[in-house]
Amino acid sequence: MVKGRGISNHFCDTTSYLFTSESVAMGHPDKMADQISDAILDEMLRQDPKARVACETLLTTGLVFIAGEITSKKPIDVQHMQKVVRDTIHRVGYDDPRLGFDSQSCAIINAINRQSPDISMGVTEGKGLHKEQGAGDQGLMFGYATNETSAYMPMPIYLAHKITDRLAVMRQTKKLPWLRPDGKSQVTVEYCHGKPLRIHTVVVSTQHDAHVTHAEIEKAIIKHVILPVLPKKLVDDRIIYHVNPTGRFVVGGPAGDCGLTGRKIIVDTYGGRGCHGGGAFSGKDPTKVDRTASYMARYIAKNVVAAGLADSCEIQLAYAIGVAKPVSVLVNSEGTAKISETKLGEIVTKLFPLTPKEMVKHLKLERPIFFETSRGGHFGRNLPDFTWEKLDMVNKLRKEAGLK
Repeated sequence: MVKGRGISNHFCDTTSYLFTSESVAMGHPDKMADQISDAILDEMLRQDPKARVACETLLTTGLVFIAGEITSKKPIDVQHMQKVVRDTIHRVGYDDPRLGFDSQSCAIINAINRQSPDISMGVTEGKGLHKEQGAGDQGLMFGYATNETSAYMPMPIYLAHKITDRLAVMRQTKKLPWLRPDGKSQVTVEYCHGKPLRIHTVVVSTQHDAHVTHAEIEKAIIKHVILPVLPKKLVDDRIIYHVNPTGRFVVGGPAGDCGLTGRKIIVDTYGGRGCHGGGAFSGKDPTKVDRTASYMARYIAKNVVAAGLADSCEIQLAYAIGVAKPVSVLVNSEGTAKISETKLGEIVTKLFPLTPKEMVKHLKLERPIFFETSRGGHFGRNLPDFTWEKLDMVNKLRKEAGLK
């Protein structure tokens, strides 16, 4: 444990509380599985924008196992799919047998089947019991936004992602050449009156070459990875650092731990703030409301907060398989709404498209854009293809709410 230096000016005159979120590096085995599943999804959407994809990936020492259901107008090229898998592993950074796992020597087992016709008829327009394109499954999805960061994300998960992104940059640019792809970060923020007061604790565990000492790693990670991304006004002399707290992290990736698609759903969303419906995102095409409705819920929540209608906002959408319209829509402002939540719910239902077909069209999801979502979080990143992060409904929301 290392404490920071300097003079602390951060004190709370009432009861404060701590909240912690984590992120994982692109070389974490679960995140590798997510990236492979989304790389396969993107490739299928390139060939057929209407492809139905539910791709799961499992990784362990020397082995990649891909399974699930894919239906496409184009025939599935098994050899090309294997190339997609190997290219993804190489991009992550496992390109050398000395790392314990590498893109060229690993075995790949393919157990992909076609989508169930019973599911297909429910999500194909005009085929099911209901003629509209229905949801691909029942379920509940949540979106969340808060004004405590410029990205409208909770501070702990926002900073945890920044740290893992910084780890990748330091490794890929070889500024810290002993870094290896696997790693995790964790950030604990102290809150006062519901607002971030200070950074309490930062944990970073990073895979590394065997020759580097723990003291070297600790010093370099604090100086070059952690401090450059933390807001200076939230750092004081009481901050606690834990860097590779076991003392050694040489064996990592699939050689150190089995990886599986969808096991980092809290990392993918809001770091534990707000609720989660339980469904994972990666490897699922846009007909799957686990993914599409979660993106729409984030889009709604972010625009509500950006419009000044609430300081924080959580949206719940729920669906029945084969049915187009949501069975319920809930707006929760955590007591911060500037108008009644009932009125806010009415405005949301009026302004935002909420059937699967409408959501896919509005967010332009029938494109190969999903690989980039599979590391660094699905939310809080204003990338060109992340349509669910756009703030293009702010004025409409304010007008409907009667605000100037």
